[in-house]
Amino acid sequence: MSYQPYPQDQGQGYPTPQQQPGNGLAIAGMVCGIVGLLIFWFILGPLAIIFGGIGWSRANRGAKYKGMAIAGVVLGIVDIIGYVILVAVVLDNPSVFA
Repeated sequence: MSYQPYPQDQGQGYPTPQQQPGNGLAIAGMVCGIVGLLIFWFILGPLAIIFGGIGWSRANRGAKYKGMAIAGVVLGIVDIIGYVILVAVVLDNPSVFA
């Protein structure tokens, strides 16, 4: 008993599209920066800078969401500056928040 071989692919049809690698750290950096504007400045600000910086470097190598990564870095810097200003105001005038 002889079996017929399966037909081989003749190269017809559409090629599979290349997917760009994801960039979840860019999204995480931007989210940390946005939430950090409202709460937990001293934690989420540095995380936004770190995640945004890593996402930015990945975006320079071909990943998506470069704008979100840059926004994460910028918002992280704004978070830290806002926290420093708040601490300076409280230390200068402790009766303001008492």
